[in-house]
Amino acid sequence: MFIDNEKLKNLVRKLGSQSILVVGDLALDEMVYGDTERISREAPVIILQHTHTKFILGGASNAAHNVADINDGKVSVIGVIGEDYQALDLKRAFEEANINCSSLITDKTRKTITKTRISGSCSHSITQQIVRIDRQTNEPISKETETKLIDAIEKLVPEYDAVILSDYHIGTLSDNVISAVINSAKKHRKKVIVDAQRNLDRYYGVTSMTPNLPDTQKHVGFYLKNKEDYIKAGNILLEQSGAEAVLITCGAEGMVVIDNNGKYAHIPVFNKAEVFDVTGAGDTVTALYTLALAAGAEPVYAAIIGNIAAGLVVKQYGCATTSIEEILNSIPEKINIDEVHSELLPLDKVKEVEE
Repeated sequence: MFIDNEKLKNLVRKLGSQSILVVGDLALDEMVYGDTERISREAPVIILQHTHTKFILGGASNAAHNVADINDGKVSVIGVIGEDYQALDLKRAFEEANINCSSLITDKTRKTITKTRISGSCSHSITQQIVRIDRQTNEPISKETETKLIDAIEKLVPEYDAVILSDYHIGTLSDNVISAVINSAKKHRKKVIVDAQRNLDRYYGVTSMTPNLPDTQKHVGFYLKNKEDYIKAGNILLEQSGAEAVLITCGAEGMVVIDNNGKYAHIPVFNKAEVFDVTGAGDTVTALYTLALAAGAEPVYAAIIGNIAAGLVVKQYGCATTSIEEILNSIPEKINIDEVHSELLPLDKVKEVEE
């Protein structure tokens, strides 16, 4: 099946007018760089002469950053920060990215999620990561913090076109927080898209979800080796979530979209030659997929837009973003996808197959 390129381009042009709310585990990536000097006399470790530090939005923050660079900052975040200097760095990074962070909830008992990567280089070699330090609180959020999050959610959801639930399983998205987002979105007819790595059955009532292949296989309990496997797994996720469609990202094999009308579509990767770093590519897919759905795109067209955007950011090192102009310039002349309407596994037959 060939995609209508003009229709695709018109949808891409609409992305800039959509507003998105991101709720989830907001994180900061602190990149510390230096030049290696010698081995320390104190211990068998490298002495690094610090050159510079760079702050990058990571975790759910990266999804918000991808949206902000597309729609001129029509994006807000809701999440939890600690009472620490990393919280100040995270706020500053949000402000520089033109992301509204006025609804952040401060909890002095928790750490601001921060991943510090220390990298060094000598004069004749490339920069290499030496160590990574993670700061985070893994326990579930307190009831007091949960109540503050829900209040912020109920206030902001009506103001946005769609909501991204970005779950890195660091405690922000409790069951009550998830329910608050879904219930408020239903009440105000907003779309909710989930990006989560596990416990995919926690999100009943969302519009769509974007799990990757390994997480999907782990959740459904079998390997996805062919079209029939994907359709079976997709139907399981559709029944458990009540979603309109599921987008499964498959790395170098592209993406698969299964919707609740029995449609299966495989979308190939459009950029295989220039992959430098896949860090954050999943956040890019979710962000662009959400923007496209909010703009009225069918799931397949939304997935293609996410696919093209991901192909652009993996050409750069670290969490990266792209723009409407770059996406438009990167649309292939012809896009041919494998699409079928399947009668293999209607939703009401999934349980029979599992048994």
